[in-house]
Amino acid sequence: MKHISEYRSGEVAAGLAERIAALVEPGQTYKLMEICGGHTHAIYRHGLEDLLPPEVQLVHGPGCPVCVIPMGRQDDAIAIAEQPGVIFTTFADMLRVPATNGSLLDAKARGADVRMVYSPLDALRIARENPDREVVFFAIGFETTTPSTALTLLRAGAEGAHNFSVFCNHVLVPPPLRAILDAPDLQIDGFVGPGHVSTVIGTRPYEFIAGEYGKPVVVSGFEPLDVLQSIYMLICQLREGRCEVENQYSRVVRAEGNERALAAIDATMEVRDTFEWRGLGYIERSGMRLRDSWAQFDAEARFELPGARVADPPACQCGEVLRGVLRPWECKVFGTACTPERPIGTCMVSSEGACAAYYSYGRLARRSERTPA
Repeated sequence: MKHISEYRSGEVAAGLAERIAALVEPGQTYKLMEICGGHTHAIYRHGLEDLLPPEVQLVHGPGCPVCVIPMGRQDDAIAIAEQPGVIFTTFADMLRVPATNGSLLDAKARGADVRMVYSPLDALRIARENPDREVVFFAIGFETTTPSTALTLLRAGAEGAHNFSVFCNHVLVPPPLRAILDAPDLQIDGFVGPGHVSTVIGTRPYEFIAGEYGKPVVVSGFEPLDVLQSIYMLICQLREGRCEVENQYSRVVRAEGNERALAAIDATMEVRDTFEWRGLGYIERSGMRLRDSWAQFDAEARFELPGARVADPPACQCGEVLRGVLRPWECKVFGTACTPERPIGTCMVSSEGACAAYYSYGRLARRSERTPA
């Protein structure tokens, strides 16, 4: 693998941009969705949008793991955290996500023992150090982070960690993409596929996009040249009338994925019949739950949860941003009532959120001057 600087060469980037511009047909719009929030941040951190011709439009998909968790599940998390004797552990981004009764940080201010961790193994360690307390890990994320939860469960089982449980909110990438493709209000020409997720599941799960919907997919790395090359590969497919799943991130991703990671997931979890997504509603077979054989580690079995479906605040348009219907600056409250310091929606909270990317990298005043008529 080469050094990072070689993936950030301005000269090579300019050359790729010229090749992309040479491929586009005048008057033809190419609407491409980057699925992963990491790609969104790479695009705006490095100013890649400015290198592309206006005919190439990038829209954001539901690839931010914090953003897609509905408010009702956040309410459930706070309900667990405020139970007597509970230590509630979570990744940092989830601390500030607004819910009906404030955030997890607000719950902490009210007296709940809420702690930030860097991995589920940290939560298991806390359980080991506090045998008289119930320790719950707030498990979120796509297939990227699911293996770490699965492996932690396997270790907890081996240790007999009776006071450790997982509030499982892991979700899958392919089902929401099908929901987006079936939606009548958005036309996508191609997809920049998620690199981190694909290291686990491989490239084969995206074949339905090309086979059933006739849309090309290119799984991409996260450096500037990775993203530009993936866009070039997509435009090549569109110009040549091809619809394939291609792997730009071949230095990391394999077609079959990571078999050991998949085996750990399969040993501890199964697919739910349905799961609610922010902005997309309930999607069949799109989330994970612990298998019945692991019920002793399932927080949903240990605690009574509200389980209510809660609508987002009327002013927040995170749902439309997650579906690619709106770009962040088109939201009515973007950068005014909703900022990273005082977020209304999750897209402004998370480090992978599209609104946070626009705000952080100076796109606040950018509006629609690039959009062709």
